[in-house]
Amino acid sequence: MSIPDHARANFQTLLHAAADGNLALMECADAATGETRYVICAVGRDGADFLFKPFGHLADGNPYDAYVPPSENLSDESAS
Repeated sequence: MSIPDHARANFQTLLHAAADGNLALMECADAATGETRYVICAVGRDGADFLFKPFGHLADGNPYDAYVPPSENLSDESAS
């Protein structure tokens, strides 16, 4: 499993925003379901206006239950 270039670039932007203290946690509504999401955003400026670039939302509940890390077994299963 390889991480695509656009994901790496977004991660670097997120790291720079964090290092500069330019991150925000915003309460938003999911565009598809309307459910409340807590979204991590980089904060920028355009003159007097603030710009927010969303990167993703925090996992509901236990994130260890929401994600499966990559493993050799997982890639073997997807190949069949």
